Amino acid sequence: QVQLVESGGGLVQPGGSLRLSCVASGSIFSIGAMNWYRQAPGKQRELVAVISSGGSTNYADSVKGRFTISRDNAKNTVYLQMNSLKPEDTAVYYCNGYLQQYRDRAYSAYWGQGTQVTVSS
Repeated sequence: QVQLVESGGGLVQPGGSLRLSCVASGSIFSIGAMNWYRQAPGKQRELVAVISSGGSTNYADSVKGRFTISRDNAKNTVYLQMNSLKPEDTAVYYCNGYLQQYRDRAYSAYWGQGTQVTVSS
């Protein structure tokens, strides 16, 4: 059984910072691309940041220059450093990853349970 577990959310004032973590656990042979999504109340889930297995990154225009995605393959962990937070960043943040459980199996998509980020004064 594979699990993705996020942590690090919370309440922060505008202009503040938070670092989200997502740990993959269970029977894992290989981890491919890892992504962070977010969903604000009444809105569709949107892709925030992507990191490939090789470390290439891509960001939504709304977070470029403020958010940084990174990964520690030894720890099966992906991070999202969020700086200069704005009220419009308020959302539930979800970790999504493509994991291979066994050498002869295809990669499958997994989701975490989400962590709430609230930016408010």
